Amino acid sequence: MNSRRRRTVAGLALPLLAVGLVACSGAGGGGSKSGGKSINVLMVNNPQMVDLQKLTADNFTKQSGIKVNFTVLPENDLRDKASQEFSSQAGQYDVATLSNFEIPFYSKNGWLAPLDSQVSADASFDQADILKPMTESLTGADGKLYGEPFYGESSFLMYRKDVFAAKGLTMPAKPTWQQVADLAAKLDGAQPGMKGICLRGQPGWGEVLAPLTTVVNTFGGTWFDKDWTAQVTGQGFTDATNFYVNLVKAHGEAGASQAGFTECLNNLEQSKVAMWYDATSAAGSLDGAGSPVAGKIGYAPAPVVKTANSGWLYTWAWGVEKASKNVDGAWKFVSWASSKQYEELVGAKLGWSRVPAGKRTSTYSNADYLKSAAAFAKPTLSAIQNANPTDPGVQPRPTPGIQFVDIPEFTDFGTQASQFISSAIAGKLSVSSALSKSQDLAQAAAKKYKGK
Repeated sequence: MNSRRRRTVAGLALPLLAVGLVACSGAGGGGSKSGGKSINVLMVNNPQMVDLQKLTADNFTKQSGIKVNFTVLPENDLRDKASQEFSSQAGQYDVATLSNFEIPFYSKNGWLAPLDSQVSADASFDQADILKPMTESLTGADGKLYGEPFYGESSFLMYRKDVFAAKGLTMPAKPTWQQVADLAAKLDGAQPGMKGICLRGQPGWGEVLAPLTTVVNTFGGTWFDKDWTAQVTGQGFTDATNFYVNLVKAHGEAGASQAGFTECLNNLEQSKVAMWYDATSAAGSLDGAGSPVAGKIGYAPAPVVKTANSGWLYTWAWGVEKASKNVDGAWKFVSWASSKQYEELVGAKLGWSRVPAGKRTSTYSNADYLKSAAAFAKPTLSAIQNANPTDPGVQPRPTPGIQFVDIPEFTDFGTQASQFISSAIAGKLSVSSALSKSQDLAQAAAKKYKGK
């Protein structure tokens, strides 16, 4: 859901950097063919992973003797490839980058190797240092651990401190959505061409539905009740969607129905909007070197209505295929890639702004990291720690997930529903009609789960 993820979805695939490693899309069973001295890793082409690929040969391989054969793909291709590979248990890959969306139902389907015994035997990894919501989101229904986070994020509200000061406005310490709407109205025109807020409107289950579903949760709505009855036309869902659509239409960015993460990031950087609710990972770009708004951004918790917190939770994590013939070698790679030592390596070699953060408590007490992330480190940590993927709303849910419904069918019906919501933002469809169509899709998708 973050900047790196969204850019791959938008088609801006980063170049594959071989750096002496083999991209083995056609190779199979590498771990077993060389005495356990190689593993095959299927990986998304986000910048943090490209950094990892650059550092692997001279560090992990040199230390462990294990060669890593990478297959690196854009996100949508990665998801398709991982689904085919893990569902068939072909054994072609030992490790894959999976998110906390896939790992719960992959583990339920028996596609992943549990990691509990490896973690127990590897004291240096320090599982207790992994942020609790991350561990929970990568734990299966059977209570076993099936993934380790590479980096993570939540969501919060970003705003221009200087613009607020010029208008005599104050951001509440814990804003409600109504307070945000009132502020957005007052911030319209605060600078020439500036709108009050940016909110995603671009179609996609990971685009408009990510922030919108957190709004639905805190307004008292849900996609499904505990018995898998769709609630998309329920009061909470309807109130939240009307609020979101009306807010972005009245005080949001130009072209909102096609604005995603990248567009909103650009809008805030270019002084076209005064506020933005989105991924905590955006802060690194906004406050990074060369940003025109560095030092001008304030950070507040995700706005609420009926819940104590409403930030989402997302992580790109490592999962080990159950069919792997080299689980021990796979764990050594996972342990290294998600370790404190790897963060230190990235900081020393590439700079602390490129550390894959959002997964370990110790990152947020690291003086070197805090030098580059002083403005947003504490708000980010607080957002992640307060995220509750098992209980994000006001009623029991049939499956975990804050900004998504954790079933494979969500990628299909969620994407279709997002298209209806985007049409409502564009003024081409009423909210009522958009939700009615989405209700039908959700109810049809849930039929297989009823009564289980």
